[in-house]
Amino acid sequence: MPEIHDWNQRYLEGNLPWDTGLPSTELQKAVMQHKLGPCRVLDIGCGTGTNSLWLAEQGFEVTGIDLAPLAIERAEQRARDAHSSATFAVVDILTAPLAAGPFDFFFDRGCYHAVRREAPHGYAPAVARLLAPGACGLILAGNANEPHDPGPPVVSEKQIREELGTEFEIIELHEFRFDPGPMREEPFLAWSCWVEKR
Repeated sequence: MPEIHDWNQRYLEGNLPWDTGLPSTELQKAVMQHKLGPCRVLDIGCGTGTNSLWLAEQGFEVTGIDLAPLAIERAEQRARDAHSSATFAVVDILTAPLAAGPFDFFFDRGCYHAVRREAPHGYAPAVARLLAPGACGLILAGNANEPHDPGPPVVSEKQIREELGTEFEIIELHEFRFDPGPMREEPFLAWSCWVEKR
């Protein structure tokens, strides 16, 4: 996985194909479908905070974390501008402690598929330790059924079940397409994975 300064460089350069500036359509659908009510939420790999701000608007108590300090600076500024209750912190999900929590729900749009390249079995236990008993989560990840280059890292269904299944029960797993980014008209194929902590 790129080091912190590499992620920061992406934000300095504006090389952010994943940052649509709009809350994830798949997240909005899942919150409605699973009738998720306001609770404590962890937004993993929150970037500039778009999804965190949307969740806070819906009444959730949101903490967004990201490896890149510049992303968190921008998220905090957006929260101030919007008078949002969302809070943010620079955190490496695999190693750094997090004072907030435990969380009842987590959302991950793209952190898992990046982290697993270097630590495929480190992600699930790292996230699970921050969750309350019975917590649920939504993970959106690149889909290996449609290889592409460039594009987000991809993962197979088998890998998802093996790597996440150690800590989570996979309640629902289906294909969808990421919302199109600013530099791409044809959105990438992805996985939507709804999980519950074992």
